[in-house]
Formats: sequence, C-alpha cells, structure tokens
Amino acid sequence: MQTPVPLTYASQRLTLRYFQYGDPSLPPLILIHGTRDHARSWDQTADALIDRYCVYAPDLRGHGDSEWAVGGDYSIIDYALDIHALGEHIGREPYVVVGHSLGGGVALQYAGAFPEKVSRLITIEGLGGLGWSDRAPKPAHTRMRRWVESMRALETREPHFYSTIEDATERMIAANRRLSPELARHLTVEGTRQTEHGLAWKFDNFTRAGSPYEFNMEDARDLWNQIRCPILILWGDESWGRRNYDLDTSPFHDVEVVKIAGAGHWVQHDQFGVFISHVNRFLNA
Repeated sequence: MQTPVPLTYASQRLTLRYFQYGDPSLPPLILIHGTRDHARSWDQTADALIDRYCVYAPDLRGHGDSEWAVGGDYSIIDYALDIHALGEHIGREPYVVVGHSLGGGVALQYAGAFPEKVSRLITIEGLGGLGWSDRAPKPAHTRMRRWVESMRALETREPHFYSTIEDATERMIAANRRLSPELARHLTVEGTRQTEHGLAWKFDNFTRAGSPYEFNMEDARDLWNQIRCPILILWGDESWGRRNYDLDTSPFHDVEVVKIAGAGHWVQHDQFGVFISHVNRFLNA
C-alpha cells in the first residue's frame, strides 16, 4: 500500500492537513471522512484508485493532524468551506468527490453550492445528518438552550487515555466488530497521538457538538437540486442508516441508490470488495 504525501492548506485561519496519493497528472479525486475519523482511514480506498486518479484526502478541521477550531466551530457549513478552500488550493477542478457519513453530507453541500466544481459524487451513509423525515423542527429557544448546555458540558469533558496501542485498538474494534485486526490497528495508529497522559484520539471533543440552527429540508432540497453531476448513494443494510432506505430522491437529477449486504455504517471497511466494485462501476460509466 502506497504511503501518501502529507501536505497542508489554509482555511478560515486554520492550518489543515491533507494527504496526496498517486500521480498529480491524473484526474483529481477527493475523499472526505466522517465524524471523529481521519484521512488515513481512506488508505485502502485510495490505493485501489491511484491507477486512474490522483487522490486527495483531507483531515477535516478538529480531526487527524488538522488544527482545532478556536471556540469549537464544527458545523457542516464550516467543513464545506474547508473543502472549497482545499479545491481552490489544489486548483484542479472539477473533482470526483467521495464522502462517508458526515463527509457525504459535506460533499453534497459543496456540490450544491458549487455544482461546476464536482464531476461525480459518491456519498456513503451520509446525507448531512438530516434524515429524510418531515418531522416538525424544535422551537428556536429549545434548540439554543440545548446547544448552550451541550457546549458548556463539552468544556469539562476529559479525553480518554490509553496505556498502549493495543488498548486503543480494542476500543476501535468495540466500535466496529467487522474490522479485521490489521485494519483496526492501522486506523488506531493513525488516529491517535501520544500525550503525557497516554495515547489519545486525535479529534477535538467539540466535534461532538451540534448547532442550534437547523438545516431544514427546504434548504437541503434547494441545495441538492443544484447538483448536476451523477450521484451514487451507498448504504449498509445493517447500519443505523437503514432508516433512510426509502429515500425521496426527487431533489437529485441523476442518482442511484445501492444497499450493500453485510455492511454497517463503515461500508468501505465492512465490505470493501463489494464497495469498491460499485465505486469502479460508477466512475467508469
């Protein structure tokens, strides 16, 4: 497996890390990870694509080796801004964009705001955390109070420390029993840093916070309706995301939805062979 080149770019006064895999003369493809994940979780996917693409995988703000946002600003629009900044930094639009979970929602935001910059889009278990229900939004005063309380609580939340990489790997496996021991260890090695108290996960605890401002379905539909490139939506049939199976895909112009058997939320890890076959088919169409 190829070791990627670590690079940096700037967005909103933050220095953010990204990794480049493969030959920069090939067409560009951006991989966007999910919440409390990191860019190197894409290593296997990138390795399968570098024969045709130059792959770029950023650590989102507050994740991996990117800087943490002062004040804990981690909304989906902040992440979309960072991806736009990355695209301008690379300067090779339009991009194929692949996003997992939160990263899938970010990809849709980016493509909706800048449809000319995305040639194909794959979202894995990710539509922005919005769901597709028409449930009534909570009153603004309720949302604001809950957000303030959650932010104050996060100020006192202490990171968990691990004595050894094996201990941290056990926690990774507990989060996803489908991971092979080798992959779980790789994700853990790349996703932790050594501190004076022991190993700690690289992500900022404030990435757990939400926002008091709901991104409503009317806004979502308007953004998604702007996307003109082909879209592939992948779901794991054993994931909590299966509640979104019966999608109203009417906002999209060219979309395919695929359920992958035997996969949970991390489809690309749980059923990699099936996952990459769908990716290749979609990209080669």
